[in-house]
Amino acid sequence: MRTTTTLSASVLAAATAFGQEKPVDTPHDMEHMQHSSEHGGFMQGGMHHALAKGVKLEQKIDGQTITLRIGPITLPAHTSHMTMPQPPDLEWQIPVDGWLLAYTPKLVDSDGNSVPGIVLHHTAFWNENRADFLCPNKEEHIFGAGGEMTPWMQIPGYGYRVQMGDKIRIETMVHNPTATTYDKVFLEVAIPYQDARGETGAAPKSVYPAWMDVNSCGSSGYDLPAGKSEKTGTVAVKYNGVLLGVGGHMHDYGKQVVLEDTTQKATVAALDAIVDEQGHLLAMPVESFFDVGGYQFAAGDVLKISATYDNTTGKMLRDGAMGIVVGYFVPADDAAMAGLRREKKRDVAGMSKDR
Repeated sequence: MRTTTTLSASVLAAATAFGQEKPVDTPHDMEHMQHSSEHGGFMQGGMHHALAKGVKLEQKIDGQTITLRIGPITLPAHTSHMTMPQPPDLEWQIPVDGWLLAYTPKLVDSDGNSVPGIVLHHTAFWNENRADFLCPNKEEHIFGAGGEMTPWMQIPGYGYRVQMGDKIRIETMVHNPTATTYDKVFLEVAIPYQDARGETGAAPKSVYPAWMDVNSCGSSGYDLPAGKSEKTGTVAVKYNGVLLGVGGHMHDYGKQVVLEDTTQKATVAALDAIVDEQGHLLAMPVESFFDVGGYQFAAGDVLKISATYDNTTGKMLRDGAMGIVVGYFVPADDAAMAGLRREKKRDVAGMSKDR
């Protein structure tokens, strides 16, 4: 039997002072430079924005946990993602050789007080050294979060394999639909890891993030029409293996995202969005197949993703929707995935530079 668990956006205690933080990247401090002007961004849908000034990426390593911190970002009340100055894309260089085990996002102000997750439109982490196994025109999308702030929990015995020096591009978009202005907001992501060089137990099995999108292998964002709507897309599985579990990502007014295996004529998961009375997204459920050994996929299976919305605003919302099912895939033969490795950034002809 499959288990369904709703993971709320848990608010963690304020982090300890970042007195020994290491600056990882220095952003372009240009207020009017377009966001993602070179790459567009699969999550951005090719949109262009003014850049928020002074946003930087810092990391802190404490024991076996890396904490990334992005900010500060000022969020004026009642400001949409279309008009909000956005953080520039930042690059994180992996500081360890081993496995990333989990991801827990949170938003805080400069005093460490929690900030509502609703102001995070989305964040996306892309591995520039590997191609996505479902959509090789994209870089590998290793982690993402939206206003639901769902943590990616650790799965015993599994991890995401990284090599020291791998380049992770971090794309973040914010907005503020609330009546409160938030000054100097930081996005923090805690990432426990296992070092491949230390005697820390058996090596985890490698998982590959599976991003199954209603826009297939294109940009994730799309315009949301007024009223009820449904959008579908397909993607083909190229490797034998199992899916350990899935979660979902939608935006406000989302109702449900469904993953089907059309080849097997089976519904893999149907995830109902949890929204408030105004339709603002609060959480998305996570469905686990771990207790039954995973959901079996075969090379050649065609997956269908469907997202339904009920936009009660009475107007079309520009780039107002996404419909993504996210999971962890374990290949039957890990060696078959070796071709996804890109030793040089964007060194393969045909790999999209829009990302």
